[in-house]
Amino acid sequence: MSQAGIRLPVPMNETIRLYAPDSPERAGLKARLSEMSSATGKNRLEIPLIIGGKEVRTGNLRQVVMPHAHGEVLAEFHVAGARELAAAADAALRAKADWENLPWNERAAIFLKAADLLAGPWRDTLNAATMLGQSKNAYQAEIDAACELIDFLRFNAAFYEKIQDEQPISSAGVWNRVEWRPLEGFVLAITPFNFTAIAGNLPAAPAMLGNTVVWKPSDTQMLSAYYTMQLFMEAGLPPGVINLVGADGPLTSQVLLAHAKLAGVHFTGSTPTFHSIWSSVGANISNYETYPRLVGETGGKDFVFAHPSADPAALTTALIRGSFEYQGQKCSAASRAYISSSVWRKIESELVSQTQKLTVGDVRDFRNFVNAVIDKRSFDRVSGALEEAKQSSDVKIIAGGTFDSKVGYFIRPSILLAADPHYRTMKEELFGPVLTAYVYEDSKWEETLAICDRTSPYALTGAIFAQDRSAVSLMTKRLVNSAGNFYVNDKPTGAVVGQQPFGGARASGTNDKAGSPLNLYRWLSPRTIKETFVPPKNYLYPSFLKE
Repeated sequence: MSQAGIRLPVPMNETIRLYAPDSPERAGLKARLSEMSSATGKNRLEIPLIIGGKEVRTGNLRQVVMPHAHGEVLAEFHVAGARELAAAADAALRAKADWENLPWNERAAIFLKAADLLAGPWRDTLNAATMLGQSKNAYQAEIDAACELIDFLRFNAAFYEKIQDEQPISSAGVWNRVEWRPLEGFVLAITPFNFTAIAGNLPAAPAMLGNTVVWKPSDTQMLSAYYTMQLFMEAGLPPGVINLVGADGPLTSQVLLAHAKLAGVHFTGSTPTFHSIWSSVGANISNYETYPRLVGETGGKDFVFAHPSADPAALTTALIRGSFEYQGQKCSAASRAYISSSVWRKIESELVSQTQKLTVGDVRDFRNFVNAVIDKRSFDRVSGALEEAKQSSDVKIIAGGTFDSKVGYFIRPSILLAADPHYRTMKEELFGPVLTAYVYEDSKWEETLAICDRTSPYALTGAIFAQDRSAVSLMTKRLVNSAGNFYVNDKPTGAVVGQQPFGGARASGTNDKAGSPLNLYRWLSPRTIKETFVPPKNYLYPSFLKE
């Protein structure tokens, strides 16, 4: 059947639902939250591995708990051993030929269907799973688990269509073309807890392009990962194209990073973990059948830099939203700020007051702006840094600083005022609701830019605030390599698929820009084909002929 003239639907960013009081969407989401929360005992969800389209149970079980009510168990999931990990790679390789030979538009159609299912009947399920399992409030879950994942699926399909159209020119008598092949082997997707959309996109993007995938989610994201996998299967994803395995990181590296047919790694997580992955691939480089593609989005120590001409009200709002939404557990979260002394005098009181008013608690109470950090390890890391700050003469806690883990892993949104711009929390990633501010003299704003640029090893996101246009221009140039996503008079979070492709460099990753064609190119291996219609039949060129 001819595929000539096939065009996919033009993507549009999904509209965000607001879940206002008495709205139908609020009632529907609350009902799904109640249903999931009450599934206990024999009715508790048991999450299997999904290998080759089949449910696999190992008997090695771990619990999924609510971070905001860690005594409440939502589910149990089976953990893969070496045998199951190897089986997942085998299943991906078995599925590969049929999947990559399926016309590209048919593969894309499966994920477009998944997007429409998520926009409709699956929306409450994936949002509720994200809220309960990852402690996101309704708005944060909506912009992540629903809207961003929908956008990834729709825009990736559109980007893929445009890539298919990229073809070289042809000279007379020659037909040149490029065949956009998937990689040779399987892709390993290792995904984080903090964004359901990222966790879904990392396996789905390579799969749409004809690759087959082994997907290892974070333990603390297994609930929404399982429902995401169920969504893909309902949309028609064939067995073995994506294989879901809960597993320990070191064992996954041991079994899969050393596999001869590893074609690539799609990773979002910590910088040390990505260093380990890179080292493992390097150590095994002579064993591979092809050089694996390594795509990683890792840590961040994201900044806000306020020039003396900054708008105080806009800056205050950006600091609160950028620092404390989702408890600062965004790789893009504002965690350090450089603020001119004249602006600081205008905002300090209001910034502290608004921060102290932020409500903290269970996600099932929609009034709570801040919820729990993800687990005890995160709680201990952030609370430990706050305890250390209380003992330091280089920093002062001016808001928050308290925490309690009796019911949930709750940490009050905290603001630290640093006398030293190189204080620990100005350069080390905490991944919690802590903002450290350094106040500089207005006349030293240019030299403070250099401190901002070089203090942290990361370069993921950053924001500048200034009304002076010449200052905006200079700051943008001076901080050119300090952030892969750079914001002017806005918070450094909230990148939108198709509008602000996301990723950074330095210790923040390979900057392959999820939410754009740039990421998709990494999962394709182009083959150039030259066809000559009337080939020459004499090896001599005219220049060799006798006068």
